[in-house]
Amino acid sequence: MEQQELIPHLFRTEYSKITAVLCKLFGFEHIQIAEDIASETFLLAFETWTYKGIPANPAGWLYIVAKNKAKNYFNHNKIFAEKILKQIQYSNIKDEALEIDLSEKNITDSQLQMLFAICQPSIPAEAQIGLALRILCGFGIDEIADAFLTNKETINKRLFRAKEKLRLEKVQINFPGKTEIDKRLETVLTTLYLLFSEGYYSESKNAVIRKDLCLEAMRLTYLLIENEQTNQHPTNALLSLMCFHASRLDARTTINGEIILYQDQDENLWNHELILKGNYFLTQASNWNILSKYYLEAKIAYWHTIKADTAEKWESILQLYNHLLQLEYSPIAALNRTFALAKAKGKQIALIEAEKLNLPGNHFYHILLGELCRGIDNIRAKKHFKKAFSLAKTQTEKNTIKMKIEEL
Repeated sequence: MEQQELIPHLFRTEYSKITAVLCKLFGFEHIQIAEDIASETFLLAFETWTYKGIPANPAGWLYIVAKNKAKNYFNHNKIFAEKILKQIQYSNIKDEALEIDLSEKNITDSQLQMLFAICQPSIPAEAQIGLALRILCGFGIDEIADAFLTNKETINKRLFRAKEKLRLEKVQINFPGKTEIDKRLETVLTTLYLLFSEGYYSESKNAVIRKDLCLEAMRLTYLLIENEQTNQHPTNALLSLMCFHASRLDARTTINGEIILYQDQDENLWNHELILKGNYFLTQASNWNILSKYYLEAKIAYWHTIKADTAEKWESILQLYNHLLQLEYSPIAALNRTFALAKAKGKQIALIEAEKLNLPGNHFYHILLGELCRGIDNIRAKKHFKKAFSLAKTQTEKNTIKMKIEEL
């Protein structure tokens, strides 16, 4: 791999590991120092490797440099050193004896502990995702801004406020007790679910970032499964759901980024290895004999990996949506349930149910009504598609809706 490709790749994979370990060591009070040391390490790599070539073990080189930079900072900043030594109870040893553990186990533990620390209910969901992207996924500020369709200034302010909140509340970076883990796991999984959704339903034009968001959410969820304390029913169900959805990523959009509807997707582009993994984690989740939100969504996603348009398929999906809405109502789930109802019972019945939802400001609602009216009342269908066009937020969505209007 050439240097121009290797350094960005390593930044994505190793920056987060170095930052997580240093954040765990220094605490949220000094999170900026941890990020600066990690950034300086990659800057030195770029400068050094340009002239001396890529070392035999690039990741190992980065770890050694990061350790040395952290120790140098530690030794040359007495006040900082005293605070950290007191914090980690090393007050009876010399500063230079500080050990910075970048072993695989400590990296994994640090990332999981950071994940639990970041997922505080007191921090807004978008800030949790932003911090997860920055600290645990190695995303740059520009990339995070692109993912959220906003600017760098907004992201910087959002992350600063979140870090300040964590610092002022003296949030500890460690594994909470079992009872607390069980309480906080739901928040952690919600953050990972939102992180995945940010990629899967992203309105960003950057297809690479869109896919990377999904993969990072899956990587962090897998870390939870590898840990005995967090390898629970909802974790397996969520990873199963992610695998099923991610299996169709390459088939969901055209080269120009326009959405390809499910029924028009090329099944040959589906990732069947991910479908097998989804089945595996779904089976693991079923061992708990629980009908959780993620489990029901994963079962729905499983049926969508079967392209055949059978009555059994849509009746099964309809019943799963019925359970899901009883468990936790959401407008999007209700819309999707109405589509399944149309496939299982016919458009006329589904149209009656759809009108009861009454979501006039939602463009997906008008797309659904347009589809249900198509072939029954094309004038009405066109009216709904035009309304959806006016409400759509992105050009790719508008292009998709425009095609529907032209077809009528």
